[in-house]
Amino acid sequence: MSKRYRLVILLIVLGVCSLFLWPTVRWYYFIPKERQELALVTRQQISENARYTAELDIQRIWDAAVAGDAVPEDLEFMIPIARKKYRDLKMPVPEQWAARAVLEAFDSRMEARNAIEQQYADDIFSLKNMQRSAVKLGLDLSGGLSIVLQANHGSIEERFNRSLTDDERADAMNRALEVLNSRIDRFGLTEPVIRRQGADQIYVEIPGTADPERINDIIMGKGSLAFHLQDLEATDAFNRFYMTNRRITVDEEGRIFDANRNPIDYSSVPLPPETDVKVLGIFGKDRYGLDVQERDLNDLLRFIVVRREVGLDGTYIEDAVVERNHMSGQPEVAFRLSSEGGEIFYRLTSANVDRPLAIVLDDKVKSNPRISTGIRERGTITGFSQEEAENLALVLRTAALPVELVVASQQSIGASLGEDTIRQGLYALLGGVAMVLLFMLVYYKSAGINAVVAQLLNFYIMFSVLSALNFTLTLPAIAGFILTIGMATDANVIIFERMKEEMRLGKSRKAVIEAGFGKAFWAIMDSNITTFIAALFLSQLGSGPIRGFAVSLSIGVFSSVFTALFVSRLIFDFSTDVMRSKNLSVSWTTRIQDSNVRQSKAVSL
Repeated sequence: MSKRYRLVILLIVLGVCSLFLWPTVRWYYFIPKERQELALVTRQQISENARYTAELDIQRIWDAAVAGDAVPEDLEFMIPIARKKYRDLKMPVPEQWAARAVLEAFDSRMEARNAIEQQYADDIFSLKNMQRSAVKLGLDLSGGLSIVLQANHGSIEERFNRSLTDDERADAMNRALEVLNSRIDRFGLTEPVIRRQGADQIYVEIPGTADPERINDIIMGKGSLAFHLQDLEATDAFNRFYMTNRRITVDEEGRIFDANRNPIDYSSVPLPPETDVKVLGIFGKDRYGLDVQERDLNDLLRFIVVRREVGLDGTYIEDAVVERNHMSGQPEVAFRLSSEGGEIFYRLTSANVDRPLAIVLDDKVKSNPRISTGIRERGTITGFSQEEAENLALVLRTAALPVELVVASQQSIGASLGEDTIRQGLYALLGGVAMVLLFMLVYYKSAGINAVVAQLLNFYIMFSVLSALNFTLTLPAIAGFILTIGMATDANVIIFERMKEEMRLGKSRKAVIEAGFGKAFWAIMDSNITTFIAALFLSQLGSGPIRGFAVSLSIGVFSSVFTALFVSRLIFDFSTDVMRSKNLSVSWTTRIQDSNVRQSKAVSL
């Protein structure tokens, strides 16, 4: 391969690495600390903050419009939005954008407030996405909480009255992982790490400040999913009652309260006994991805009354996927039940054709389809958009923990320890790299400069790839970095020592370089391949810190081979063919001084 193509490849690699690394650089060096904190809060907090801020800002614009002033400087993002609305309505666009002109683009104050809220929400969610793309600090660097959850498979075996197979145990653990991951955002702060540990344990890391009791409540929550038959007559009766008593509220358990939060006796409401039915709200997702109760055309909250008796427990669902209806092309959710669940569901649906069946998750109605026919092991639920269908499929797959989890161990790590370990880790990393590079410069002289450039590029490429993989930086990962730098230097040492042997044979600079790299190739590849195999096994069989070390080491193997054999060779060839260099120095005692190839014991250039 010619030098030109190799240079192009190198530039492409560096360009791609720059793109990989940019989110991390931008997050830690260009995003102010207060904005970083905004991006690390929960969706509920984002929602509350955006709504509160939007209410304050719309009042500022309103006051500016009354006074005939311009739009406040920090709210000028409203001007492009207003300009687009003027154009959509085919109205003349104002030449001067006063606050009044901006407000006149909207049909109401509420519409303008919603535009401000949307802008803030989009801004915070973009920061949240950027934070997810950046390299994160692990538990040992930022402090936090680590929890080991132990699966109690005996509870499942007792329920099904039989022993579980290895495949069934593995499936239960995988589904438990999905459930826990679906609850990630409720933790707030930085996102936790949740992964399998061994055959029957789940390891959870939650970096940053955290309340152990609150987190235990979240990760140990049941996430109960169930199918309930809707009571149509009771639903109509309750909605008529609600029309004349709009200030009543209903909690998640179906209890009814008046405006003063006093319980209302079911006997005063036209409903069957409380032991037979309960009132539940119908919920959907808002712009923040939060559950919100839906409203009807009259802006009234939507409620239905369901039978308390569970028609089918969600633990019988084995799988749920989104499919396309072959007739209409619309998305639908197809679910598959276990054999036992299929029999239960068939008896339920066969006896209640044309009646609504509520899908209830944590006492919130997520869907209310009508039964069209008896369903045994497979069924479909229709009437959703693609996104709604995907959300429902996720609910059906991961709503309930398929296996009981108990806390096996829990450990808190203070933030001060995190700061100390960050500082010590950086000192170790920088000190190790500096000593290695200094040795190469002192011992191999001008060839050492080549090695230093290659090692700096190696470090840059390795960190960029880890950034692209959303890697979590831990102390063992830093150790992997240092070890990789040492291994990459070892490759340069092998090459330089081979070159010294060729120089003693009286070969020219170009021949020495070609022979040195050629003869060192398999020695370097052998050592790196064996290291990569070891790192691969560590990453697959290990967990926690061991896996972090293995991942950084395995990526470092690839980047070090690339820089040692590709980049370093390119630098030598560029100096030989482009800069027409005749001298070559690889130690204090061996050098090529000119084209006549003389060996010398003198100090090299």
